[in-house]
Amino acid sequence: MSDSDARAAEPGEPIAAYKALLRDIIDRRPSGTRRRLAEALGKNPSFISQITNPAYPTPIPAGDVEVILELCHFSPDERARFLSAYAAAHPRRAAGAASRPKLRALTLNVPDLGSGRRNAEFDRAVQDFVARLARLIDAD
Repeated sequence: MSDSDARAAEPGEPIAAYKALLRDIIDRRPSGTRRRLAEALGKNPSFISQITNPAYPTPIPAGDVEVILELCHFSPDERARFLSAYAAAHPRRAAGAASRPKLRALTLNVPDLGSGRRNAEFDRAVQDFVARLARLIDAD
């Protein structure tokens, strides 16, 4: 976290704290993560900029937290730190997000497209599709 982020994430600014964590995690992910996240959440890319910038007070909706955690491939430690910071900022929202059904892993046999780049693109497309389906189910 940079010095300006540390100042933005002071104890009086709990939203800034989890947003700084999210931004740092996304910055370590492959390019295109923000775009895929916007698509999976059904949001405009500017919304992703707002929820990853500690200077903006826009909170992350509780319904988007699980999608963010899964799509951005949080490690168990990153997940715990983010959820702790999120719960500190939004005690009631965090409780609602925690009561959502947990995700489960599903193994699929898919074609090998002959290159690592194409296989990775295919895998991301499948992950994004499933995240969008989960959002549809969650909306009911």
